[in-house]
Amino acid sequence: MSDLVIQPTLKFLKAGAVAAAIVFLALEILYLTQWRDDVGPWIMAFPPLILLWPLTRYLRWRTEKIVVTGDRLRHESGILSKDVRTIEINKLQYVKVHQGFLQRIFGVGDIGFETAGQGTWQGIHNIEQPQQIADEIMSRAGKMN
Repeated sequence: MSDLVIQPTLKFLKAGAVAAAIVFLALEILYLTQWRDDVGPWIMAFPPLILLWPLTRYLRWRTEKIVVTGDRLRHESGILSKDVRTIEINKLQYVKVHQGFLQRIFGVGDIGFETAGQGTWQGIHNIEQPQQIADEIMSRAGKMN
């Protein structure tokens, strides 16, 4: 069986990047058309900072994933430092799926895990088709018929 790699969706990241770009352009236009005489040129240092938000979200997206391989489930996260949490998939008791109102509208959700001996821990936020992924994980754990 091939590895199952789970990452958060890019839907919200793309929407945030578009919103940040619109705000950036609006501030640039306002400066060039109306604010140039009222404020100094130093104010133009702020609009590029708006673009840092989608950049940090993208880096976080690139560095967070769950990999189900063979008999292990591994959660990796971190930008500068890396955290890895590994559990034996046969110790998995259940996979919790949570979808808030907006998540249901966009078809995404959060999954978390309950394991024997390790307790509950949050898995990953905003994944697409969370129930199908939860069912696949439980199937690989041998907990579904």
